[in-house]
Amino acid sequence: MKASEIRELSAEDLTEKLKDARAELFNLRFQMATSQLDNTARVKQVKKDIARILTEQRARELSA
Repeated sequence: MKASEIRELSAEDLTEKLKDARAELFNLRFQMATSQLDNTARVKQVKKDIARILTEQRARELSA
């Protein structure tokens, strides 16, 4: 997910995307621990998405 896409989302959508991303990261870590994960690069990508969402939420909080 790109930063420009994140900026277009509403506050509720950001919260929902963050919740989904954290759940996905949990599942990816679980798969990695059990050696079932094929695409290990996805973990890094999801972490970056979480960071982007949190950054946008903080920017909105500071501007308000």
